[in-house]
Amino acid sequence: MLRHRLAAIAVLALASSSSAFAADCSIEIEGNDAMQFNKPAIEVSRSCKEFTVKLKHVGKLPKQAMGHNWVLAKTADVQAVAADGIAAGLPQNYVKAGDARVVAHTKVIGGGESDSVTFPVAKLGAADSYTFFCSFPGHSSIMKGTLKLVK
Repeated sequence: MLRHRLAAIAVLALASSSSAFAADCSIEIEGNDAMQFNKPAIEVSRSCKEFTVKLKHVGKLPKQAMGHNWVLAKTADVQAVAADGIAAGLPQNYVKAGDARVVAHTKVIGGGESDSVTFPVAKLGAADSYTFFCSFPGHSSIMKGTLKLVK
């Protein structure tokens, strides 16, 4: 009887410890009316097959005035992606259609709105440097952070 109890306790302990080590394959990030993200960096575990970013606009201004999106690209491509996004305009969420340099992006949202994007982690290279940013005109210079692939 005692053996069965000990075995059950061991199984429960093992199950709870393995879930404690499970990778979190999603994150929520907020943008506000002061052109700020609430997270300067995001870490993505290599053990994730997919990663989801939920963007929440916690401000009050409409997307036409203070819209935000979340765009991920290699750091070296950020300026060009942002410039091409401005040319694409709001109807394209300030992201050039079919831009292969863009790993993932949300739509542009306004105050009180949210959107999410899920992308395969296999799109990320371990040796590459990534930056996430808002491509709304004028925002990318300050509304940005780093995304890093980790073990």
